[in-house]
Amino acid sequence: MNETPNATYRLQLRPGFGFDEAAAVVPYLAALGVSDVYFSPYLQAAPGSTHGYDVVDHSRVNEELGGADAHARLVAALQAHGLGQIVDVVPNHMSIASRRNRWWWDVLENGPSSRFARFFDVDWQPNDPRFQNQTLLPILGDHYGRVLEEGHLRVIRSGSKFTVRAYEDHEMPASPTSMAPILAEAARRLDDDELSFAADVLSSLPLPSSTDPESIQRRHRDQSVIGRQLARLFASRPEIADTVDEVVAQTIEDVDLLDAFLQRQNYRLAYWRTARQDLDYRRFFDINTLAALRVELDEVFDSTHALPLAWMERGEVRGLRIDHPDGLLDPEGYTRRLREAAPGAWIVVEKILELDEELPERWPVDGTTGYEFSGLAGGLLVRADAETSWTSAWQRYVPEAEDFEAIVHRSKRRVLDQLLASDLARLTSALRRVCEEHRSYRDYVDLELRRALRSVISHFQVYRTYVRSEESPSPFDVAQIGRALAAAEAEEALSTDLGRFLGAVLRNEVSGQSADQVRGRFQQLCSAVMAKGQEDTSFYVYTRFIGLNDVGHDPTRFGVSPDLFHFRMERAQVRSPVGMTNTSTHDTKRSEDVRARLAVLSEVTPAWSEAVDSWTKALASHIDPVLDRSTLWYFFQTLVGTWPIDVDRLGQHMEKAIREAKTHTSWTEPDAGYEAAVRRLVQGALENADFVDGLERFVAELRPAGRRNALVLKALALTAPGVPDIYQGTELHRDDLTDPDNRRPVNFAELGKRLERLQAGAPAADDDDRKLDLVRRLLELRSRRADVFGPLGSYRALRPTGPGADHAVAFRRGPVVVVAGRWWRSADEALAQAELALEKEATDVLSGRTWPAGTHRLDGILAAGPVAVLEEA
Repeated sequence: MNETPNATYRLQLRPGFGFDEAAAVVPYLAALGVSDVYFSPYLQAAPGSTHGYDVVDHSRVNEELGGADAHARLVAALQAHGLGQIVDVVPNHMSIASRRNRWWWDVLENGPSSRFARFFDVDWQPNDPRFQNQTLLPILGDHYGRVLEEGHLRVIRSGSKFTVRAYEDHEMPASPTSMAPILAEAARRLDDDELSFAADVLSSLPLPSSTDPESIQRRHRDQSVIGRQLARLFASRPEIADTVDEVVAQTIEDVDLLDAFLQRQNYRLAYWRTARQDLDYRRFFDINTLAALRVELDEVFDSTHALPLAWMERGEVRGLRIDHPDGLLDPEGYTRRLREAAPGAWIVVEKILELDEELPERWPVDGTTGYEFSGLAGGLLVRADAETSWTSAWQRYVPEAEDFEAIVHRSKRRVLDQLLASDLARLTSALRRVCEEHRSYRDYVDLELRRALRSVISHFQVYRTYVRSEESPSPFDVAQIGRALAAAEAEEALSTDLGRFLGAVLRNEVSGQSADQVRGRFQQLCSAVMAKGQEDTSFYVYTRFIGLNDVGHDPTRFGVSPDLFHFRMERAQVRSPVGMTNTSTHDTKRSEDVRARLAVLSEVTPAWSEAVDSWTKALASHIDPVLDRSTLWYFFQTLVGTWPIDVDRLGQHMEKAIREAKTHTSWTEPDAGYEAAVRRLVQGALENADFVDGLERFVAELRPAGRRNALVLKALALTAPGVPDIYQGTELHRDDLTDPDNRRPVNFAELGKRLERLQAGAPAADDDDRKLDLVRRLLELRSRRADVFGPLGSYRALRPTGPGADHAVAFRRGPVVVVAGRWWRSADEALAQAELALEKEATDVLSGRTWPAGTHRLDGILAAGPVAVLEEA
C-alpha cells in the first residue's frame, strides 16, 4: 500500500469515540469516497486525553480507545472496505504528567544516570551549582517551604517501592539512595542484618552523576536486586514493614527530616511559577507537562517510531502526518531518517509557512499539512478593495487599535520574558560558553547576550531557520538571519560587533559543539516564540478582521488575488503535487464555514459599522466600563460568524480568547473582574430579545453568500493541487470555533442517512445536503480521474474576461475545468458581465449540465451553484 492517497478524512479519537466507534464509521467513509482515514494520535496517551498529543508510551496503542484488540478490528474494517490509513506521529515531546511514562519515571528515580536520561532534553548542569544533577518539577501551588509546612508533601510506601506525593494528584519515585537512611534506621531499631545490608547497598550505589555505561548498569542492577530483597522481607516479616512505615511516618511528621529527604531526590519540587525562569528541560511551548524528546538520537527515534513503522511494513498504514517538526533539533535529518525507514510512505509535515516561504527542498517529504492552502483559498473570498474602509471603521470603533506587526513584536517579547524565559536563559548560557571559547568575545556578560537574543528572536519573520552543522545555509535562511540582526541593531539591542559574531554562529560559520548547540537551541526557540507570540496571542489581540486570524493565514493581507492564488498553485503542482490541502483542521481557530461567512463582511463594511454601533447601544446595560472596544469588536464578529450559538459555547470561546490575548487576563494570571464582565456581556446579549432580533436580521442577509463561500472553499480544496483532507463533519456546514469546540462529536448516523438519500438520487433538501452532495461528487471525480488529480497531473490558470471577471477564479486540471464565483453580495450582476472560453464540450459533474465548446457567460455556468466543475469528454 504505497500509492499516494486520493483524499483523506480526519477523525478525532477520544475516550467514548475509540477504535470500535471509528470502525463503525468506516462504511460511511468508504461510501463518501475518501481513500484514507487520517487519525489523531492514538498511541498510549495520558489518562483522559481528548486529543492524543500527550503520549506516555510509544510501545502500545491507547487502552482508553479500546487497546490492541479494538485497534486490530479497526484495521480489519479499513482493509475490508479498501481504505488506507494515515497516522499522526508526535516526535517532539511526551507527557510527563503521570507515572505511566516509564521513561520519565526512571529519569526522576535515577537522575542523569537513568537509562533514559538521554531521551529527554534536560540540562543537568545549570548555572546554579546547587541544582546540578536535579531537574526542576514546578508542580506546587505555592512556595516549597509553605507547601512542606502545610503538610501537602508525603512519602508513601507501596510494597518495596517508595514514592513522594504532592497533594493528591502528583506522584514521583523516591531515589533509591534517599531511602537508605530510612532503611538503616529501621534496621537499627530491629537489629536486622538483612535490612542493614540493603541500606548499605543503596547508600553505595553509583552517584546519579555517574553516567558511564558501567556505572549505569551497576546502579540499575543493584537497586533491582535490593528491590526484590525488600519485597521478600516486607512480605515474609511484617515487623520489618511495620518498622519501616514507622520511620517513614516520623520523617513525614518532622518538617526538617522530610525536607532533608526531599533534597536527596533527583528532582527539585518547586512553585509552578518558577518554570518561567528556572526550568531546566525543554518543553512543548510552555506546557510543563510535555517534555521534549531528543529524537535526533537513533535510540530515541527507534523507540518512538517502532509501532508506526511496523504498521507500515505490514501494509496497515499508508502515510504519516508529522506533528510540529519545527520543534525538532534537526527537522531535515529527522525527515531523512524517516524516509529511509519508510521509503514508500506518504509523509506530510505540520509546517506553517509564511507567504514568501516554501518548504525546504531538501526535506524528503510529500508536502505540508496544508495550512497555507487554507489561507490562500480563504483570502480569495475577501474583498481586497474593502481594506481601507474596513480598517477605518475598526480604528474608529477601537481607539486602541495597533498594527499587527507591532502587536506580534510586543507579544513575542512578552513570551520571551515570561512564558519561555527559562528557554531564553538556557540559550543565553549556551551563547556565553561560545563567547568564552573566542577571546575577542569572552567579556560579554549574560545581560548583554540575553538582551541581544531577545531582540533578534522577536524580529524573526518566519518560524525558524534550518541551518545544519554539516551544510551551508540556504539563501533564504541567510536573508532571514540578516534581517533580524539588522532590526536588533537598529533598536540598539545588539552591537555591531556582537551582531557580527552571533550572525556567524547562526550561519554555521563558527565550528564546535558549543556553537552547534546555540544554533540548534536558537532555531527551536524561534519556532516556539513565533507560535506563542503570533498564533496564540496576537491572533486574539489584533481584532481588525478575525476571519483572517488563523493558522496559515496572514491577518495583514486583506484578500488574495486570483493571480497570487494561481502562482502558488502552479508552484505547488511542481514542488508538492501530493501535499495535503485543507480548509478546516483540529488546529484552526474557526471552521471553514465560520470564515466563509465572515468573509462576506468585507462586502458590507458600511452596514457592519452601523450594526456594531447599534448593537453597542442596545447592549449598553450589559457592557461593563472595564471592557475595551477591541474585545467588543471581536465579540460581535464571533457572533456573526457562528450565529446561532448558545451561551455556553460562546462563553467558553470568549474566555479562551481573552486569556490567549493576555491583554487583561491570562491563563496564568486570570483577572476575575474582567472575565466576569465578559460573561455578563455574553449572557446579557443572548438574553436581550431586541439585540438577538437585530443580529438575526443582519446574519440572515449574509447567510446565503456565506453558504456559497463555504461550497467554493470545499470545491477548491477538492480540486486544487494536492491531497484534500476533510476534517470530521465538515462535509456538512459546521460553525466550529477553536479547540476544544472543534472536537465536538459528529453525528455520523445522520451523515450516513443523508448520503444514502443523495446516492439514491434524491434532490438536496437543504444547505447541508448541498455541501455533502458537492463533496461526494467531487470525491467520485477524483477517484475516477486519479491521473488528473494525482502527482502527474497539471495545473493551468484560466482568466475570465469582461468587467465582472474579478468575481470568479478558474483553472484547468487536464480535462477538468473548475470555475468558482466570489463576492456573492454583488456577484449575480457582475458574473453576467464576465465570460470564460471552453476549449471543448464539457459536463458539469455537480449539476449534470453540458456546455459546448465556446465562450459562455459566467452567470450561466454558475447558474446551478457557486462553483462548476466541468469535465471534458
